[in-house]
Amino acid sequence: MKISKIIKEIRKRTGDSQQSLAAALNVSFSTINRWEAGRNEPAPLAMESIRAFCKRKGIDFAEFEGNIIRLGRESVMLYHGSKSGITGEIRPISRALCDFGRGFYMGTDKMQTLTLICNFPKAKLYTVRADLSNLRILEMEVGIDWALLIAYLRGKMELINGSEIYKKYAGLTDGCDMIIGYIANDRMFVVLDRFFNGEITDAALINSLSALKLGKQYAALTDKACRQIDITDEQMLNESECETLRIEAEINRLEGINLAEEICKRYRRDGRFFDEILDRSN
Repeated sequence: MKISKIIKEIRKRTGDSQQSLAAALNVSFSTINRWEAGRNEPAPLAMESIRAFCKRKGIDFAEFEGNIIRLGRESVMLYHGSKSGITGEIRPISRALCDFGRGFYMGTDKMQTLTLICNFPKAKLYTVRADLSNLRILEMEVGIDWALLIAYLRGKMELINGSEIYKKYAGLTDGCDMIIGYIANDRMFVVLDRFFNGEITDAALINSLSALKLGKQYAALTDKACRQIDITDEQMLNESECETLRIEAEINRLEGINLAEEICKRYRRDGRFFDEILDRSN
């Protein structure tokens, strides 16, 4: 959602005028007016003030940070890890229950890609160029939409099949050629289950899933998107490299477990529980 619409929505929920919101944020009336008109955007410090104001008013700012659907224009260099190598044309044929559903996955972080394939003797690392021109792209920011879309596509929302919130995420990727979003860490399944069981809030969920900063993944969902991907380099991993990567992957896994536990404790009083989100949705 654009910041101009966000400011208007915040005022609508709190009942503030532009003047009273300006006073609460310690900015001028004209600044609020420019933000809402789209003539200017808040600086990072001002954004922190807006987030703090929302928290005081019981508004979850993560609601506004969902997704952007855009038409791609550029090309990007990415990495793809394959357990046994690519044969034939690139196709969107991964396992169905991946972060963003069935597709051809590429990442921005070379090391993260390598750790996914280091246990397979015939694994290969590919450097690819993805041409995003004229692709319909859903770009996800870290927020509740990102977390719940992953949950839906991982099959974690079947107990609420038929609800409005289920329908929302079932249709979120309709018509998209590619999804771009941050990679969740390997504690995802445990943390998602805790969220749906009512043990932790959405704030704990989002912050724990995004904590390790593993980079972004690009999931090509359609044959059209896959036809615009070219392999520029191919690398076979040797056993020595794989052993080093396995050690690093285990260290990262343990780090993720500990970090997720700390974050869940830190945010246990912030945000909303799943039943509260479901009640609002319905």
